[in-house]
Formats: sequence, C-alpha cells, structure tokens
Amino acid sequence: MLRRTAPLLTCLLAVPALALAPVSDSKVGDTLSLTGINSGEKLDVTVVKVVDPARAGQFDHPSQGNRFVSVQFKLKNTGTAVYKDSPSNGATVIDKDGQRFSASLNNSTAGPSFPGSVTISAGKTALGFMTFEVPTASRVVTVQFAMNSGFSDDVGEWQVP
Repeated sequence: MLRRTAPLLTCLLAVPALALAPVSDSKVGDTLSLTGINSGEKLDVTVVKVVDPARAGQFDHPSQGNRFVSVQFKLKNTGTAVYKDSPSNGATVIDKDGQRFSASLNNSTAGPSFPGSVTISAGKTALGFMTFEVPTASRVVTVQFAMNSGFSDDVGEWQVP
C-alpha cells in the first residue's frame, strides 16, 4: 500500500512547484501577442534589443552606483481598436535578485525613444527605446510589458541573455 501512494504523493507535491514555474521562455527578439483591458485592444510586442549599459544625453546621468539600461520595444497593433497608452508605464526590468525597475528616462543614445504617450491605429507599429536606471551591481535577466500602463493582466515576459 505504501508503495502505491508514494508516487501519488510525489506528484501532488510537484504540482505547486510547476504552478510557480515561469510561464514564458521567450527571449529578446521574440514576439508575444498581448491583449488589453478594453475590447479590441491587442498588440504584438517584441523586445528587439537590450543595450546594457546605455548612455543618456549630455545632461542625463545615472545616480551614483547606478547605470542605465535601454530596451527597444516594437508594438504592432493587431487589434481592431486604436491603442492609446503611455508604454513606459507598463514596462519593467527585473534583476537576478527579483528587484523590479520602472522606466525612468526617455532619452538614450541607444536610439530613438518612445514619447510619453503613443496612439497606434489598427495595423500600425510603434518602435522605440525605454531606459531604466538600475544599480551597477544588478544583472538584468527579465523584461516585462503589460498594456494599459501596466494594468492589463496579460503580461509579456522576455528573458535577457
């Protein structure tokens, strides 16, 4: 009797671990389809590249002990509704310790940045960099993005090599 319950017990103990496993194995360069809060909102989101460390303009410098990391996002409206948002509000980078950092700068020498807000018609695309200030000792391992200034429950996640 004990021999029959041991495998069952092992399976039952493994289920919570599987539920906590990362949902996405997407990496930089991959495109994920995300849905927004409102009807007809849908984007294909690509993390095109990560520039680490990044440099900002002549007058922008990270705080002592920090550096800039710039992430280039491509947002293609695949939905039926016009998408209006402030994309940087829904973007986050995460370091190996699980610390999360929000976009903090719209200016980087990595390339053109996203404006404070965008309006993307159905079928159209927006491309730009968002820049994050992270501690020098941090190693960024994940980029996350959610529509509707981060309020959508559909969150894209990309692993950074």
